[in-house]
Amino acid sequence: MYPPINTSIINERRVIETFKELIEMPSPSYQEHEIGRRLVEILQGLSFETETLDYGDSFNILARKRGSIEGAASLLLSAHMDTVQPTTTAIGYSHHNGLISSTGETILGADDKSGIAEILEALTVLNETGHPHGDIEVLLTSAEEKGLQGAKHVDYDKIKSRYALVLDSSGKVGRVVLAAPTHVTYRMTVTGRAAHAGIEPEKGTNAIVAAAKIVSAIVDGRINAETTANVGVIHGGSATNIVPVEVVFDGEFRSLNPDTLNKIVDTAFDTARNIARKNQVKITIQQQRQYEGYNFDQANPFIQLISDSIARCQIAPVYIRSGGGSDANIFNQHGIMSIPISTGMQKPHTTEEHIYTADLLKGSLLVIEVIASWSAKKAESPPSFPIR
Repeated sequence: MYPPINTSIINERRVIETFKELIEMPSPSYQEHEIGRRLVEILQGLSFETETLDYGDSFNILARKRGSIEGAASLLLSAHMDTVQPTTTAIGYSHHNGLISSTGETILGADDKSGIAEILEALTVLNETGHPHGDIEVLLTSAEEKGLQGAKHVDYDKIKSRYALVLDSSGKVGRVVLAAPTHVTYRMTVTGRAAHAGIEPEKGTNAIVAAAKIVSAIVDGRINAETTANVGVIHGGSATNIVPVEVVFDGEFRSLNPDTLNKIVDTAFDTARNIARKNQVKITIQQQRQYEGYNFDQANPFIQLISDSIARCQIAPVYIRSGGGSDANIFNQHGIMSIPISTGMQKPHTTEEHIYTADLLKGSLLVIEVIASWSAKKAESPPSFPIR
């Protein structure tokens, strides 16, 4: 067993300043270049070899550092660089009494810059102390908030690690995401027939009326504990004096149970086609499987290692099954067992986003504990899949 981590070496001021520096660099999806350059500079200063993986719309950063323990298992640490809107040329935030929060005009950016700050603090501590560890890889992705686009464009042949710790979940530090859903999006286009609404409306077929019947008939909202549906965008028509010829609406389905998801999708689309036929309109349906879900057992050895690390931080582990996806969904699809953990961010994607500085410290410590525990393991065969 390798020596325990001395918790006093976590530098509170440094991790807070790192977090502030990161959130002061606005980085909406596909606009990550400024923060990316700075992260490469920091990682190289910690003796990591870095590689920028361009994919057209943006880029990912892959960094590697050889460990000091021969034969130890390699570990991947990951977070994403981009944020949702609203952002401006300057993020508005306050830091008072151990709380860093948005001032209400913008998001804060703790999603996911708190995860990046905690990874960097952990790596800095390891670099300063020379604490033994195995090989470490760091993958910082772009455009996660746009459907996990960065993760989808990674060349996974470049990644050695078969296990990953993904710092991208909300709530106090100590939450472990055991499951996340499969996500299907769709676009329905309803086409009727135009006519003058005041002179000869009977010669038209109203696409809005037909679309309204379809939207009302297909499932929406919370279906069960594992499954949700949502119609999120709708547009159509051109003027009040024209019988509308076309309506387009976009929606999604998510479920932790892929069989349930497939049945709901099939039923919804069949319902839409039947209603379109009865209302004498045409309908086209395009669907896209955004990502596949995963579902791990709490007794899994990697999850147990994470849980033990949380306990050593004097925190009680909390296990959740999430209704949202993350880069971990994509990593798991590529054979890298990936577990998201909370970073302490609260109310992400809102102008009320905030984080307690105590969670930045706990998150940094947890990353170090996981690295130390994982480094005591010998290199293993890839995780056993399927993951359901």
